[in-house]
Amino acid sequence: MDVYEAVQSRQSIRAFSDHPVSRNILDRVLTAAVRTPSGGNLQPWHIYVLSGDRLAELKKRISERVACGDSGDEREFAFYPPQLGSPYRERLADMGARRYGALGIGVDDTQARARVRAENWNGFGASTVLFCYLDRDMPAPQWADAGMFLQTVMLLLRAEGLHSCTQIAWAEYHRSVNEVISPPNERILFCGMSIGYANPASTHPSIPRAPLTETVTFLE
Repeated sequence: MDVYEAVQSRQSIRAFSDHPVSRNILDRVLTAAVRTPSGGNLQPWHIYVLSGDRLAELKKRISERVACGDSGDEREFAFYPPQLGSPYRERLADMGARRYGALGIGVDDTQARARVRAENWNGFGASTVLFCYLDRDMPAPQWADAGMFLQTVMLLLRAEGLHSCTQIAWAEYHRSVNEVISPPNERILFCGMSIGYANPASTHPSIPRAPLTETVTFLE
């Protein structure tokens, strides 16, 4: 698979089969991903990969909190700007409409939407979830470096026939994640990434991207 095909075929999969992911594949992907560029070669990402009993325990802890109506921990960073302006507000709304619309869930069906959203903390059925932490004192450029690392991982996973879904939703229950992983106190959870094989019985709606004219300006 060449890099263009990997980019075109990558999408956020939200229904995985329970087929396990080979440790050899994960080692190969993560070893190659360390070539991701980072400012000053800081390589600020700290990665934890959970599977088996450890992942099952994390899923159980969060599912129990969700079932009790626990909406999560105090946010340690903003997920979106407090006032999301145009065109970002419209893009977010369109994504939600496509995501829930593909499942036949209406805008006002809050209970059904909540049940679907809760699948985030089941890893959408994935057998492996990667968690990305950074040191708390790292500024925005190092968070961007971590994003480049995660994108590199996702493209390499496609080359191995695997899919993924990055989920900032795990940070909503960062206390439970920390209890299972036990990272040093100076690290903050950025996001999780569910990894596995797409469930062939499920549909995965394509989310369109903005045309180049909206996001790129050529100055000649």
